[in-house]
Amino acid sequence: MIPTRQLPYLFTAIFSLIACSTSSQILQPARWQVAWSEDEVKVGDEIDLIFTVDIDKDWYLYSSDFDPDLGPMVTEFTFEPNDGYELVGDIKPIGAKEKYDELWEGNYTYFIGKAEFRQTVKVLGENLNKVTGSYSYQVCTDVDGRCIPFDDEFSLAMPLSGKASSSAESTNQEAAQPIPSTDVNISSRESTSPYTLITFFFIAFLAGLAALLTPCVFPMIPMTVTFFTGGSNSNSVAIRKAVIYGLSIIAIYTVVGTLVSVIFGPAFANWLSTHWLPNLFFFGIFIFFALSFLGLFEITLPSSLVNKVDQQADRGGYYGIFFMAFTLVLVSFSCTGPIVGSVLVESAGGQFVKPIVGMLGFSLAFAIPFALFAAFPQWLNNLPKSGGWLNSVKVILGFLELALALKFLSVADQVYHWNILDREVYLTLWIVIFALMGFYLLGKLRLPHDSPLESISVPRLMLAIATFSFVVYLIPGLFGAPLKALAGYLPPMHTHDFNMPLLIAQQQSASGSGATLASSQETICEEPKFDKLLHFPHGIQGYFDYDQALACAKAQNKPLFIDFTGHGCVNCREMEARVWSDPAVLRRLREDFVMVALYVDEKTELPESEWYTSEYDNKVKKTIGKQNADLQIRRFNNNAQPYYVLLNEQGELLAEPKAYDLNVSNFVDFLELGKQRFATGETLEDDPALANK
Repeated sequence: MIPTRQLPYLFTAIFSLIACSTSSQILQPARWQVAWSEDEVKVGDEIDLIFTVDIDKDWYLYSSDFDPDLGPMVTEFTFEPNDGYELVGDIKPIGAKEKYDELWEGNYTYFIGKAEFRQTVKVLGENLNKVTGSYSYQVCTDVDGRCIPFDDEFSLAMPLSGKASSSAESTNQEAAQPIPSTDVNISSRESTSPYTLITFFFIAFLAGLAALLTPCVFPMIPMTVTFFTGGSNSNSVAIRKAVIYGLSIIAIYTVVGTLVSVIFGPAFANWLSTHWLPNLFFFGIFIFFALSFLGLFEITLPSSLVNKVDQQADRGGYYGIFFMAFTLVLVSFSCTGPIVGSVLVESAGGQFVKPIVGMLGFSLAFAIPFALFAAFPQWLNNLPKSGGWLNSVKVILGFLELALALKFLSVADQVYHWNILDREVYLTLWIVIFALMGFYLLGKLRLPHDSPLESISVPRLMLAIATFSFVVYLIPGLFGAPLKALAGYLPPMHTHDFNMPLLIAQQQSASGSGATLASSQETICEEPKFDKLLHFPHGIQGYFDYDQALACAKAQNKPLFIDFTGHGCVNCREMEARVWSDPAVLRRLREDFVMVALYVDEKTELPESEWYTSEYDNKVKKTIGKQNADLQIRRFNNNAQPYYVLLNEQGELLAEPKAYDLNVSNFVDFLELGKQRFATGETLEDDPALANK
């Protein structure tokens, strides 16, 4: 697993010092090699073109098989057309891992240690001398929060019979080496795996326990208890049915999950998490259960199936038990899918035993509590029922189902840009749902099947207080508050139409009254280039072109703040959400600097008259992103993001550039130092500490 970015400030400070000591380095954390899978090939044959990547410790490389609209930069390959060959199928990543990211609200795949991609090529003619193309990719580290996009070219001679096989020609690649086997050694851990099979079993077991806490599992608890309650079964029969129920859950998860992973691979789990069709299906499932729990109708098994189950009662009703187990797996998969996908992704690259072990551990932890409920349904039946206690639990779950259903709709809405569930709409629905839930807990609402409530218990009162407190926390979000604790669950801030802090700042700027005018004056001089493509967070005004921003800094006599960022830079987004949103930081960025965001991965191609050949690598820079990345390398000898630079109006450094650092006070000190030196006419070169070096 990728190390978490939620690090304590102490460790963040340490990592910041490390980042400062290496901030003037051109990093190359990933080294590519290209080779053919065979030494010789004839016309009409198919052969694999194999890309292998050695990745430095603590770095990871994004793969090629997740939704490119999710956020992170997908690894992409381009092959120069040639009549002598054709591509067979798509590029295939081998052994990629998968993870759900709350900030991007979706699953992505990645590699650590070593990566491999394979492209099958069919030879069509003997006149084919070589295959050429290019690839682009991004590597990141969570040690100090840096992300770096790269692109490179390759050229590999075709090993036709009678010709010697040649290694790849590339500007920064080593000679091609033999490709290691991807077979799994069952008795030991893989070179890129941090655990053995036994350790992996326990990790999967813990994942199964975590899955029990997901909201999709809640509806199945009363259904399970209802199904196994009743009848005249003896304790031995009840336990036998419970064991069969638990084994059925394990068998379904293990067999079906492993088959899906082997047949479809990790891309299917990603499709399930991000595609509009399954997300809308799960949205409908949640709404269906919510309406049932609120009392609109009862969920019952078909009468024909119930009759068959009754007919099997004497023999244990095994058909009905298996059906209940299958229903549990199907419904719960809407929430456990990302967790299951993290286990199933281990099957990539030809592995077979590992996903079986993983699914066995996951399903065992998942099945044990339900088997216990099946064996001892009286555990819930013996709970106090005065006042419709059990029905109240179902109603509360119904409210939660309504709220959580919006998450699935939001995923589809964000991925496909439907713009039907923007941030303020999402928050409005949540506020109404949880407010109604609070009134229900206080007995102010009665729904079908509810008993009269003469008084409320202390636990119910405590739950009502917690619910209304959550509602009060949500309300400022309607007016632009970031609500950092829910950043992974809400639509992104740029979908918010009504941002009160931004409107107040704009009104104060327009009023032109006293000191307010001086502190909130416009920070742009003319309409920014590319503002239809790119944007700043939190309503900040600024530029997306360095020359235009520097000219404005000269005109306004302000320091220039450069944000080297990227669409696929997750740590850039985290800095914006957790540091830039702080009032002390946001006020300074809006008022004291001319802002310019330079996206290093923006693929928009510029007019040919603006192309140039870089002095750094002698390559033609055609796109906005490549020119911005080249500027960062040439001017600041750095190629990682996020990277923040403060310059005076002459383009001179005011302070040591800053990288990823979640400590707000450190960032404020960085901004204040830049402002102070700009006011006194000093630069970084005037720092006595540098003079003594």
